Amino acid sequence: MKHYSTLTDLHKGNGWAPPEHPLFSVIGCQSDCPLGDREFTSDCYMIGFKKVKSGVILYGRTEYDHSNGSMMFVRPRQIIEMKNLEFEERGFMLLIHEDYLNGHELYKAIQKYGYFDYEVNEALHLSPREEAVIWELHDKIKSEYENNPDEYSREIILGHLASVLMYAQRYYKRQFVNRTEVSGKTATRFLEVLQDYYHKGLLQTQGLPSVNHLAESLFVSPRYLSDLLKQETGKTAMDLIHISLISEAKNLLREGQQGVAEIAYQLGFENSSYFTRLFKKQTGMKPLEFKKLHLN
Repeated sequence: MKHYSTLTDLHKGNGWAPPEHPLFSVIGCQSDCPLGDREFTSDCYMIGFKKVKSGVILYGRTEYDHSNGSMMFVRPRQIIEMKNLEFEERGFMLLIHEDYLNGHELYKAIQKYGYFDYEVNEALHLSPREEAVIWELHDKIKSEYENNPDEYSREIILGHLASVLMYAQRYYKRQFVNRTEVSGKTATRFLEVLQDYYHKGLLQTQGLPSVNHLAESLFVSPRYLSDLLKQETGKTAMDLIHISLISEAKNLLREGQQGVAEIAYQLGFENSSYFTRLFKKQTGMKPLEFKKLHLN
């Protein structure tokens, strides 16, 4: 697999003209955009807007959904695979070498945007009005990119790039809401999968349920799942797992037939001390105190 450590090599490897800047570039993609079949990684952040007529873009080992006008966000050193692509309309890609962000507040800020870790059918689908906003920012970035650089160029470009990222965050929030209206509450399906994990006896054989396992069962990436649940419930996936486990623990403690260590093992905890700490964090009391209180 090819890895591109410089932006110049990335351009050359994909048949694009040399970049105007060694660490930042803007690529325009028409219906005949030269993207053949290839698999590669790079040291760049990639932000793209495309309408794909046919073909597949893989991010990691999973497909990006490009049935509508959509944006994709790729972090450095993530595997990108492109196959048999045809584009319906023009699009663009912003390529930002990670060194371009050094010394700027965006170096840390860009890492807080979880959508760079989204994978499965999780591209950002834009409404026509949202497309117009993104294209306006693209045009401003491109204008600076193509002008002769001066002392203000980098700050202006990164300022517009920060706006793209913030708008993307806003639009993902909207997409979460729309997705809920179409497919139902993700939290409900999440809890159903969690209960299924309990009923199959996986707590005893595989231990505590992980966000990765539950996300895989729901066909989403772990980061996307947590962000979606946070939007719906105010809780992350791990928060909901802990709440569910403690709820199960309360029922078992109320029955009074098992000791704390037995309950901890039954719920998949490797040791009772971790179970006790989590229980106290959730309820304000230790499991034994809870048990005595409710048995009396």
